[in-house]
Amino acid sequence: MKKELRFFSQLVEKLIQIEETNPVSEPIPTDQVIGKLNLEFEEEGINDEDWEKLIENVALYTPKTASKLFFNQLFGGRQPKSVLGDLLAVILNSSMYTYKVAGPQAGIEKVIIQKVCQLIGYPNTADGTIAPGGSMSNFMGLVMARDAASTDIPNAGVSQKMTLYTSKESHYSIPKNAAFAGVGRDQVRYIKTDSTGKMDIQHLNDVIQEDKEKGFKPFFVNATAGTTVLGAFDDIEAIHKICQQHQIWLHVDGAYCGGVIFSKNYKRLVKGIELSDSFSFNAHKMLGTPLSCSIIVTRNKKSLSKSFSNEAEYLYQTDADDFDLGRTSLQCGRRNDALKFWTLWKSVGNKGLENIINQQFHLADIARQYIESHPDYTLYSFPDSISICFNYKNISADELCTHLYEEATVMVGYGKYGLNEFIRLITINANNTEKEILHFFKVLEEGSKELESKNMLSMVAS
Repeated sequence: MKKELRFFSQLVEKLIQIEETNPVSEPIPTDQVIGKLNLEFEEEGINDEDWEKLIENVALYTPKTASKLFFNQLFGGRQPKSVLGDLLAVILNSSMYTYKVAGPQAGIEKVIIQKVCQLIGYPNTADGTIAPGGSMSNFMGLVMARDAASTDIPNAGVSQKMTLYTSKESHYSIPKNAAFAGVGRDQVRYIKTDSTGKMDIQHLNDVIQEDKEKGFKPFFVNATAGTTVLGAFDDIEAIHKICQQHQIWLHVDGAYCGGVIFSKNYKRLVKGIELSDSFSFNAHKMLGTPLSCSIIVTRNKKSLSKSFSNEAEYLYQTDADDFDLGRTSLQCGRRNDALKFWTLWKSVGNKGLENIINQQFHLADIARQYIESHPDYTLYSFPDSISICFNYKNISADELCTHLYEEATVMVGYGKYGLNEFIRLITINANNTEKEILHFFKVLEEGSKELESKNMLSMVAS
């Protein structure tokens, strides 16, 4: 193992050095990647020297998601203390289902959950768990809502038409989860959104009322704290009033931007979060921990037990029920995703996490100010969002983003809202500064010139 760790250390050092000078990896076409990197298996293994070279090549061609020119997804950057926690979790290889095998690691997860519940204002009855991603956190919220709506469902199954509600801008996991839960995709009601991407409250109430009149059973409303395209925050307080009126479970999907609970300034964006029945967020997004670290909490820990607990004498053999985390989780065997968040949080404290969140909004303000001060740009997004949506000149967002990717100059994606398609810059890497944001626009503008010249030559040639 010592030899492999030395190689790992050398490789990581090389990767970080290259990341500074070459922040975007050269993309390999999908029809070439397996052959070019020799990814196929053979009857015999390869010697250590060839193996190390192969591993290095694979690493060097992998997209650099922590670099200062990666703005493509809802995650990015690298928090060193958190990375160390993740590496330690791999070495320890703890499974988180019982205290007997997890030991203090179970305690680490417990304190994270307890503190999150306190931060959002849940009562002492609250509890939670760490799930394998935001989609599964949403699934757990939906299942708890389903089982709260009818006590017979966990054993007898779904026997009536149940309906759930989510905005048109919500995450794509919601219809998938409806299928997984036996409710069905056809029972998902997509609620209209306003010009900023927030759920239309009146439309929500109208659709629920229509379903009740048709004999359906509304049971779940999914509000979003940070929609995937515009980064919009639904009005939790207004949605809660409707859920309370109709006795419906309110889940808040904060996978993208739920991390605002750590910021005194931006927590206002999830005002009323304490009124929700369940809430989830991804620490691997706004808080910068390595993938994945998804947390879901609920007002009443009995909901977790009711939906996810099952007796297993061969497994639960101690009297530490509260620390046998498998009793309230979706999985049995489960890797330790708590440690990397704990090592970061313990290192920087509450104020450090707040600074991480605040920096992302600061970078977003810088980007918006740049766009608004340059007439060649058109801005489509709004304050209080770290999704900066814009277009440059009259260049197609799809075409420009693809060109920048293929030329390995910057990684940024594009999105669509209504009839508008635009470039979507995500300022989620809190390690960036104003310098990196302004450099992004410089690279984009240079890339657009190259694209315009390329298109001009193509027109002449044709």
